[in-house]
Formats: sequence, C-alpha cells, structure tokens
Amino acid sequence: MLPEAFLERMRQMLGGEYDAFLQTFGQDRYQALRLNALKRNAEGKTAAQAYGCEKETQTCFASLTPVPWAENGYYYDSADQPGKHPCHEAGIYYIQEPSAMAPAELLQVQPGDRVLDLCAAPGGKSTQLAAKLNGEGFLLCNEIHPSRAKILSENVERMGIRNACVTNETPARLAENFWCFFNKILVDAPCSGEGMFRKNETACEEWSPENVRLCAERQDEILDCAAKMLRPGGRLVYSTCTFAEEEDEGSIRRFLERHSEFKVTAVDGAAMGLGDCEGNFPGTVRLWPHKIKGEGHFAAVLIKAGDTPEGWNGSISSGETEKTVSEKELEEYFAFCRENLKGTTGQAMDGARYIRFGDNLYLAPKDMPGLKGLKVLRPGLHLGEIKKNRFEPSHALALALSPEDTVHVWNLRSEELATAYLNGLTFSAEGEKGWYLICVDGFSLGWGKLAGGIMKNHYPKGLRVNR
Repeated sequence: MLPEAFLERMRQMLGGEYDAFLQTFGQDRYQALRLNALKRNAEGKTAAQAYGCEKETQTCFASLTPVPWAENGYYYDSADQPGKHPCHEAGIYYIQEPSAMAPAELLQVQPGDRVLDLCAAPGGKSTQLAAKLNGEGFLLCNEIHPSRAKILSENVERMGIRNACVTNETPARLAENFWCFFNKILVDAPCSGEGMFRKNETACEEWSPENVRLCAERQDEILDCAAKMLRPGGRLVYSTCTFAEEEDEGSIRRFLERHSEFKVTAVDGAAMGLGDCEGNFPGTVRLWPHKIKGEGHFAAVLIKAGDTPEGWNGSISSGETEKTVSEKELEEYFAFCRENLKGTTGQAMDGARYIRFGDNLYLAPKDMPGLKGLKVLRPGLHLGEIKKNRFEPSHALALALSPEDTVHVWNLRSEELATAYLNGLTFSAEGEKGWYLICVDGFSLGWGKLAGGIMKNHYPKGLRVNR
C-alpha cells in the first residue's frame, strides 16, 4: 500500500504521466549486475572482458543485456540466481540496481584521481568507482553506521580492490581532516527512499512527510561537509533514490545559496542512454521507472570554481601518519612472497607503504594520508597476519591476485567443486606442497595449502555458508 500523501504529491508532479508511473508498481523490477574490471584470469582477461563480450563464456548466466548508461553493467535474466553462484564470492561481479549505477558514471573518475564516496554502504558505487581508478590513485569509502561500514568493507575486499581505505566516521569528522583533499566526491545521500518502494517494502512502510523533511536537513549538512573536502576545480555528484523535490532539486538550490563557489554542470542524459531525464532544476537528471529499465533516482553534477592552489598536496590538517613498518618486521612476509608470488607482486611500489595493526599487515595506497584519530576499518589492502616465524596470507590478498601472480594455482572446474570449497571442505590434490591460489572459472576465490596429497581449505570460516 503506497502512502496517500506520497501518491497525491506524485499526481501533482507528473500530471499526464502519473498513470504510467503508477503502473510500474505492479510490474517486476529490473535486475542487474556489474562485471568486475579489476579481476583477471590466467589468460589476462578481466571478468568484464571474459563474461561481457563472448556469450559462450557466460557460464554463470543464461543471458546478459547491457545497461546503456553503465560501463560493464548488465541486466540478467530472472531465471539466473547470480547471488548464489560461487562466481559471486570470487568478486567476478557485483549485483546492483541498474539506476544506481548512473551516479558513479557521472563522477567521471579517471586513474590517479583522489576520490571520496562519502555515504558508501553497502559498496556498489564504491566498487564501481574503484574499477574506474583501475588500481591508480586513492579511494576513501566512508559509512557512518558501524554495521553497514562492516558490510562495505567486506564488499571492497570481495571485489579485490587494492587502493581503497574504509572508514566509519561522520562527514563532519572527515571534513575536519580532509580540507580540499579530493578532486572527485560522490554524495549518494541517505534519503526517504521513494525510488525504491517497488524494491524495498520497508522504505515504503517507514515513509512520512516528516521523514522527508528530516532527510533534507541531513542532506544539507552532508553536502556542506563535502564542499569543504573538494579542491577547487573538483567535481561533486549528489544523488538520491527518492522523488521528493525537497530532497532533490531543493537540496541543490539550498546548497548553491550557501556555496556560491559551486555551479551545476548539465548532464547529457540522452548521450548516456538515460533518455528523457531532465530534472526540475536546469542540468539535473531524474531517472523515472516508467521511462527507463530501472528504479527512481536523482542526480546533479557540481563543479567547484577556482584553480588548485600552487603547491597543493591534499595533506590532512593533523599531518599525522602511521608508524613505518621496519624491514625486520617484514621478513616473514617477504619470505612468503619469494616462495609463493611471482616477481614483485605484493610489494610496495611507487610510494605505497606498509602499515601494521597488531599482527595484521596492510599495503596502503600511494596517495593515502595519515589516518590517526579516525575510525578505520580497512587502511588499504590487507596482506595477512605476521605470526611467529611465518606469515599467513589474507583472504583479501587472494581476491586481489590473479593466477598469473602466483606460483601455484588450482582451478575448480565445476560449480559443485567450487561450492564444496566455499563450504570449507578439503579435497585430494597432487602437486608441490605450499600455498595455492584456488580459482573458479579461472578467477581467484581464496587460498588452499597443499601437503600430503590433501588441499587444506583456507576459505574464511566466517564466510562459509551451506549452499
């Protein structure tokens, strides 16, 4: 049952299009996923190349149809259940609502950018931005709610992202530390969720005009914080999944009144494949479920006037950095690399550095500043644990590697075998003893350790699910 106050407002907003809009609530919603451009198989193909180009390689899906506005975005058939396939756990794709893919595309991220996803959980847009960076630059993914931040961190790990940091902070706290640090910021703001009523019954049940007003006030605060963190000349995308003008065009109007240094830059929705999507404020876009194959969304692109200050390096105000890890502390890790990884894989390159938290070793991205005093869940790529006289590699490291990076690889050639591995089962195997990168469909899934003809299962116990 849709709220009557919501329906009356939509009648006034849509006029002659109201009936077409209302009919969408009785229709099945579109389901989509993004193929991961960061994962590589033994042939050097990314998951996006292996599954998105040639139909005969699509072992996970009955069919895939491109989402017009999203690179590597595809609708999948209703008969498919990609969330239950082992390829999902390998980070080969991320299941994401198709309209939700548009804001990250609008940010126009390039390799080397410094990017902030300010309201990032569960991680769909963060993982999309990371694919755009292609391992270069720095991505800060933040989520204010601890439980959701944990899910965000898990998805960053699953997609094999090396150059991202995950924080659990308030926007205000980040703004105190990251003045003019980022050149690209995404604010996918918490909202009343009207655009997701067809997908999420809870959003419908929790809706009220009072909640719309509260969301609008919160969005103002979040945008003000984002403005402080964007350097002059930088790009900010504001998006919601609601139809409420108070939260959409209204938020943009109020923001521009408070921040004269910003202007809206027009979006060519037709060129993106979004069709007739012009918002009620010039340059903004609205994605309507009766006009596109997706749910309701709003987006605006804002540019901050001015040039980057001379000598700008985007350092945080405190200037604090984590303690450097000594060469002696890394002896066990380097020994693991020599025995199990090829070339310089896993080593700090081009300014990246090692960070240690207790026994846990991380490889921090090159452009990541010091983060002391902030609630950090994932300060880069988790490499593993330094234990007495040995190093144990992390699951995150396995997911970030490709078969060509490791000395030993074991490919599970059927869904049944991969599912058994995900359930924690060991299996018989012949070969040199040591660590093996376990793969499904040629893409990394986790670790195994071979000894005495038995492959010991190192898939994390906390992730094992009976399937």
